[in-house]
Amino acid sequence: MKKFATLMILGCSTFALGAMADTMTGYISDSHCGAKHQDGSADSVKCVKTCVKGGADPVFVTSDGKVLKFSDKSKAMSFLGKKVTVVGTASEDTLTVKSVKAAK
Repeated sequence: MKKFATLMILGCSTFALGAMADTMTGYISDSHCGAKHQDGSADSVKCVKTCVKGGADPVFVTSDGKVLKFSDKSKAMSFLGKKVTVVGTASEDTLTVKSVKAAK
C-alpha cells in the first residue's frame, strides 16, 4: 500500500509540473503576416488590425520568432500589434492563455 501511495504522489506531482503556466513576452500579430510585426510600431498595429478585421486570426510571436495560435482568440483582441506578456501554456503550435497584459 505504501508503494501505491508513493507512486500516486509522484504521479500527481509530475502532472502538476506539466500543467504549470509559462510567462512569455512577445507581440500579437496575425496569421497572414506572422512574425513580420515585432516592433509595435503604428504601421504594425494598423496592419495587424486590418488583417484580423479581414479574417486573419491573431497569433502570438515569441521573442525568438516562433508563431503560436491562440486557443481563445478573444484574449488577444485588445492587444493587436502590441508587445505583451502572456501567462499560459504552449502545446505544439497553440497557446492557451491565462492572462495577457501590455509589456514594457
